[in-house]
Amino acid sequence: MKRITRQFTNPTALVISAVAFFITIAFAMANPSRAVSADPAQKTPAKVSKVDRTEARIKDLQAKLKITPAQEELWNKVTQVMRDNAKTMEALHQARVEKTKTMTTVEDLKSYSEITQAHADGLKNFIPVFEALYASMSDDQKKDADTLFRFGGHHRKAKGRSK
Repeated sequence: MKRITRQFTNPTALVISAVAFFITIAFAMANPSRAVSADPAQKTPAKVSKVDRTEARIKDLQAKLKITPAQEELWNKVTQVMRDNAKTMEALHQARVEKTKTMTTVEDLKSYSEITQAHADGLKNFIPVFEALYASMSDDQKKDADTLFRFGGHHRKAKGRSK
């Protein structure tokens, strides 16, 4: 009997398998509220809403990017998209939390898909307005923006982890 040395001969099958694997991992990690708690009466500390975190992020970015009066109009467009995105994500997250105990696995997956799609749509809305602001920035501001938005930079710091 001849042994097949390559399990995936079709690159598409490999990609689909990898995507399915990562979605499964992300899904498993995405909903810690479904985990069984040793003490159901235990209260979790009050969480800050996505909208409140966004407002804090806006203030932080405005200071760190040194937005000038000439850039205010462009900055206001950026912040409006950030606020709209936060409200959308907050609503989807809240709907998911409210239905967590009664959702079927399929409904749970669909809910997660909606959140993921809203995140992608939010980025599509954010990029053009930020791109316009970025084009108006000085070289020093651009350097600061590049540092602040570098992959992993602000996300890790926001979660209390270091690089």
